[in-house]
Amino acid sequence: MKKRFLTVKLGQAVAIVATCVIVQPAFAETATSTFEVNASIASACTVSATNMNFGEIPVAAAATVQTDSTSSITVTCSNGEAYTVALNRGLNNVAEQRNAKGTVVAGNVLAYDLYKDSARGTVWTQTAVPVTGTGTGTAQVITVYGRVAAGLPYVANTTYTDQVLITLTY
Repeated sequence: MKKRFLTVKLGQAVAIVATCVIVQPAFAETATSTFEVNASIASACTVSATNMNFGEIPVAAAATVQTDSTSSITVTCSNGEAYTVALNRGLNNVAEQRNAKGTVVAGNVLAYDLYKDSARGTVWTQTAVPVTGTGTGTAQVITVYGRVAAGLPYVANTTYTDQVLITLTY
């Protein structure tokens, strides 16, 4: 009986060793590394504007009444993008004075001014500090206030025109 006990014990030992050899996984070496994920969002801005039309100024009123009008500058910039808006002097300026040029008499001009505020107290000159803002990703409107002062010399039956350049810097 002793012999049998030994045989069973030896068989169990062989089975255990065989199980360990078969079940135990083979160890492989590993190496690791990393990579970065990058994206760049380009800032973008657009600008557009409506025309400023003072309309027809009656001869009698031109001597005594100022004529006001507005234009809208629309700026659309990427969210968080800082920008400035500046205006030049126009095509027919004399120093800082903007002038619309008449179409009938050569050299005839009608002086006008552009302002940053509705009270027309802050003239928007080319050398003035530009209007600043920060983009929201949606359209932002800046109103330009214009005025033709009363009592300016002009030629009747004439259309006066000028063109002002808007510079958007971002």
